[in-house]
Amino acid sequence: MNRKNHRFSISPYLFVAPSVLLFSLTILVPIVMTFVFSFYDWNGFGQMTFTGFDNYVRAFQDRVYLLSYWHIFIYIVLTIILEVFCGLALAGLITMKRRGSGLFRVAFFTPVMLPMIVVSYLWKFVYNSDFGLINSVLNSIGLESWTRVWLGDPKFAIYAVTFVSGWVFAGYYMTIFYAGIQRIPNDIYESAYLDGASNWDIFFKIKIPMIRDLVDVAIMLCVLGGFQAFDLFYVMTNGGPYNSTEIVTTYIVKVVFNNMSIGYGSALAVIMSIVIATLGIVTNKLKKKDNGTLEY
Repeated sequence: MNRKNHRFSISPYLFVAPSVLLFSLTILVPIVMTFVFSFYDWNGFGQMTFTGFDNYVRAFQDRVYLLSYWHIFIYIVLTIILEVFCGLALAGLITMKRRGSGLFRVAFFTPVMLPMIVVSYLWKFVYNSDFGLINSVLNSIGLESWTRVWLGDPKFAIYAVTFVSGWVFAGYYMTIFYAGIQRIPNDIYESAYLDGASNWDIFFKIKIPMIRDLVDVAIMLCVLGGFQAFDLFYVMTNGGPYNSTEIVTTYIVKVVFNNMSIGYGSALAVIMSIVIATLGIVTNKLKKKDNGTLEY
């Protein structure tokens, strides 16, 4: 046997070393340091004081932090309805309508291409209580009692911000579902039409079941997106009014950069990471239990 074939070579490791180093410096090291900082009281400049689990105990006693998870829950549920289900309905309507479908796809997808900061400022003008589009329309049709300070009312602010997210990403999920529907063979549609099925029957009984995997992925993206949301809330309300739109990411930024509490902010970030990881594991377990449907 030729021993040259079993000679150790360092070349493959040298090729992957830059990527491993970059990944370690940008991902692994910050994760480890965040976990370490969570056990200290530190303002980022002075001496670090070990506090054990005090930051975690404080987190579970922090009303604003706990409330931020409820806001995320509301945001996730509403975005699933506004983005996933509306995107699915739009994809179904476009596949039923052959003429002009390309124009509709472009129109619905256009908001996705806009920077979120631009979208946030645009809708701040739309929601403006003095000269905003919504209140102006309501006043013009005699519904003055319906006008309100949309982003300044604690009862409506979270819904106003969430609607903007739905307006942006419904077209994104529409494109995903449309691509999945296009992969379904036409023979299936022809057989359904011969059996007397209507367009809506085909949509609910053929199209949706055959792209169910895409729907599951879209819902999972909405869940993860809910925990990653930041720019929309930060620009439009910055957590206000009276913490009614405070979410975990905006609160952590305030704790770390406004209050200069690095240790406590790190503990909040660790807890959020554990929550996200738990949701991912549970979702993956539930997904493995149901794999019997033919999908495209």
